[in-house]
Amino acid sequence: MTKSRKKLNEKRIRRAKRTRVKVLGTAAKPRLSVFRSNRYVYAQLIDDEKGRTVASISTFEIKKAAGKDTKTVQAGRIGEELAKKALAAGIKQATFDRGSYKYHGRIKAVAEGARKGGLII
Repeated sequence: MTKSRKKLNEKRIRRAKRTRVKVLGTAAKPRLSVFRSNRYVYAQLIDDEKGRTVASISTFEIKKAAGKDTKTVQAGRIGEELAKKALAAGIKQATFDRGSYKYHGRIKAVAEGARKGGLII
């Protein structure tokens, strides 16, 4: 790994830690954590007190039904599907954890999709 790439990765990790300090998930209000790669979006509800994942979803699971949708549309669908899983598990509220990403684009689409699905963020 080159020095510049290593420095960028360290900055990303620092940004994520800064966000995580302010966000904590409980059993009643888990943390909705979002990871975005160049190709896929992953979202999961995490109970930090017990250290377990309550529900998770990725674009792998909806890719077949999505067809030729844009990445942002797929991210919105991820939020809606995760909200359905959360409501089925008896969770009505969540705390949004954007990680090291700006609240913009696909990250924003996941949050809006979760709200549209009935999850209170």
